[in-house]
Amino acid sequence: MESGYIKIYTGSFIIAQLIVDKLDAVGISPIVKDESESGRLAGFGSSIPGYQEIFVSEEELDASVPIVESVTAELQP
Repeated sequence: MESGYIKIYTGSFIIAQLIVDKLDAVGISPIVKDESESGRLAGFGSSIPGYQEIFVSEEELDASVPIVESVTAELQP
């Protein structure tokens, strides 16, 4: 991953998409890394299908963390 980017979320595709949508809505452009898709394209299977990582620039970190926390808190049982 490029320097200057920090991972803010690791988990399911569905939750990652919710987070990305909310980040986009406030003008933050995250980078999403899909481990299962990368492995599939390289010819390897993935032990965790639909597993994604979200990265944001260091400058956007402070604005991003509360968004991630609010999305994950909403989804807790």
